[in-house]
Amino acid sequence: MPDSSELDARMRGLLVRAESIAVVGIKADASEDANRVPRYMQDQGYRILPVNPKLDHVLGENAFASLHEVDTPIDLVNLFRAPRFLAQHVDEILRLDPLPLGVWTQLGIRDDTQARRLSAAGIEVVQDRCLLVEHRRLAPKSRGSR
Repeated sequence: MPDSSELDARMRGLLVRAESIAVVGIKADASEDANRVPRYMQDQGYRILPVNPKLDHVLGENAFASLHEVDTPIDLVNLFRAPRFLAQHVDEILRLDPLPLGVWTQLGIRDDTQARRLSAAGIEVVQDRCLLVEHRRLAPKSRGSR
């Protein structure tokens, strides 16, 4: 397990390099974390690519039923899905071309086996961390709207 300064550097690097974030499990309800977090990231200038088969659009963006339907390269995949679903999402992520720079799982979401699969493919992995909290802590400057 990396020490906190190494983890901070990895998270900061992802936040700086990423421009698009595919949010798997995004919700339409503004009171849900799976809406508040991507809305915050959108406000910081990231392009949000909503992935939820139950939605047509959210946050002013068309929603996709799966990662494979996303029609633009994905820099970062943010997972709001229970750990029991991670293996199927990792399978889908590893079939993307190009591969994303990173995969970020929200608080309470962790699967070390799947993280090792992603890392072996050269994908940076952050587990069990809130993207909004870490962005505020590590990258306080807004990227501006795109």
